[in-house]
Amino acid sequence: MDTTHLHQIAVEAMRDRGLLPDFAPQALQEAEAARQTAPERNDSIHDLRQLTWFSIDNDDTRDLDQLSVAEPLAAGITRLRVAVADVDVKVTPGGAVDGHAAVNTTSVYTAAGVFPMLPEVLSTDLTSLHEGQERLAVVVDMLVAADGTVSESTIYRATVFNRAKLTYDAVSAWLDGVGPPPPQMASVPGLEDQLRLHDTLAGQLRQWRQARGALNLNTASARPVFENGQLVDLRPDEKNRAQDLISDLMIAANGATARFLVAKGFPSLRRLLQAPRRWDRLVALASGHGVQLPDAPDALALDRFLNTRRLADPAGFADLSLAVVKMLGSGEYAAAPASGSGTAGLGHFGLAVNDYAHSTAPNRRFPDLVTQRLLKAALAGVAPPYSAEQLSEIARHCTLQESNANKVERQVLKAAGAWLLQGRIGEVFDAIVTGAAAKGTFVRICSPLLEGRVVRGFEGLDVGDAAHVRLVAVDAEKSFIDFERV
Repeated sequence: MDTTHLHQIAVEAMRDRGLLPDFAPQALQEAEAARQTAPERNDSIHDLRQLTWFSIDNDDTRDLDQLSVAEPLAAGITRLRVAVADVDVKVTPGGAVDGHAAVNTTSVYTAAGVFPMLPEVLSTDLTSLHEGQERLAVVVDMLVAADGTVSESTIYRATVFNRAKLTYDAVSAWLDGVGPPPPQMASVPGLEDQLRLHDTLAGQLRQWRQARGALNLNTASARPVFENGQLVDLRPDEKNRAQDLISDLMIAANGATARFLVAKGFPSLRRLLQAPRRWDRLVALASGHGVQLPDAPDALALDRFLNTRRLADPAGFADLSLAVVKMLGSGEYAAAPASGSGTAGLGHFGLAVNDYAHSTAPNRRFPDLVTQRLLKAALAGVAPPYSAEQLSEIARHCTLQESNANKVERQVLKAAGAWLLQGRIGEVFDAIVTGAAAKGTFVRICSPLLEGRVVRGFEGLDVGDAAHVRLVAVDAEKSFIDFERV
């Protein structure tokens, strides 16, 4: 199967799910016209171009949303600054580009390629924090104590300059002592010190959250492998040390953002994950490993169990993590009132944080762009650009479209997987159950890494169960991969 064929499957899947695969001509024209807008300059925009800002992302990422820089202070305190690309400055509220982003609400990452939320002239150019480019940003400035507590934070606008675009794999290999230093280290003074300080700081932030029950999971996603334009494999793309590092910094910045809006008396969009509805399944899962969890949801107890299993069975931890993720359920968006009261229940169970707003990826997530507009209005001392009712509707729509985007991504991945499995009918695979509902029972196999439906023998299977399954049918056009239980 070539990329053109797979791309057509993705386009049809997006249309079926109410997502727009293409930009209207007006949106493309509007994005191109943004090249002509002069960069904003005023006394409220700090000039921070001299700092050693850098980014870490995937090797092929061109829509860079954030940079960071850290500075050691007295008494074990570290000053951490996270700069988020000012996307709002190039995307007019109510315009054609904004309209497209408001419909899709997210970039869609399929095995056939990326369908960006914003035209590429913006997301991979004008609003991307490219190496060697001066850009406007919204900066989250935090003081982090040695125990990982964010003791103070503030937010302001600034001009920044990316000194080094680094990659997850290269930074991880270097930090783990199994790879050479990133080449930029030789030409950017202070970059090595920055990376080591960031690594220490991320560990402190993570430790603080884990002491409160943040779940330490290790799931793998499927990465399509193409050779000469042809799909040849779906391989696991597991999290590494540098990805964890950036994740820890972004969680801290997102928490500071939510608290800033509360302090300013502004409504906000929150990202939340309720306590698991299927806690009974998590209790049963732990019991199968000889561990007794409490009857009521308890993040600390669950994380202790996970850490025990990580040490006891490192090879099987990814499968266990997947089972736990499925039982935890999906995150969602919700509107928080301006008063700050009434936010009970808007916490994130998996991250063990109470105040959490998505804010660090405005090139690829609409909630982050909305949050950025709220932040800039609060900084300018003007009224919120969205009412509480509008935010509630945006939250509902973003949750729906995120689910639709995930379904499209899974459908295209299954089409790719079905094509790869055409010659393997009758083969038996080790699998883990990832879904069990009225619409069907689904399992994931490891090689290639993909999901399919159990059409026979699914009785009694539930999420997290291990099973042996035989491949009985595939259909790449319809994205069907069917198994029977052995």
